[in-house]
Amino acid sequence: MSIKKLDKQGRWRNKTVSFRVSPEEDKQIETAVRLSGMSKQDFIICCLKKRKIEVTGNPKVYKALKNELANVLNELNRIEAGNKVSQDLLDTIHLITITMQGMKNGISKKEENQ
Repeated sequence: MSIKKLDKQGRWRNKTVSFRVSPEEDKQIETAVRLSGMSKQDFIICCLKKRKIEVTGNPKVYKALKNELANVLNELNRIEAGNKVSQDLLDTIHLITITMQGMKNGISKKEENQ
């Protein structure tokens, strides 16, 4: 039996939803979740409801970005002359770029308000 949990709107979350993914899909989901700074549950719910995912810079997100950029660098060092670039790597680079741009815009907005 699943544990009941109260969400931000005061609703009980006592239903469990599960599905199968490939190891590659799992890796992509885990990367996106780490870069978002959200819990996996909240991230998937936002995606399913087509809500905008807003990343708030914090130490957890910065560490995830640093680690993912290190992984990208390792992959790029492995690739010879741009051959055999996997779509997963390109997706990760795109996700990192979007995250960094969003964080930059968030910082700019905070500076304008000061």
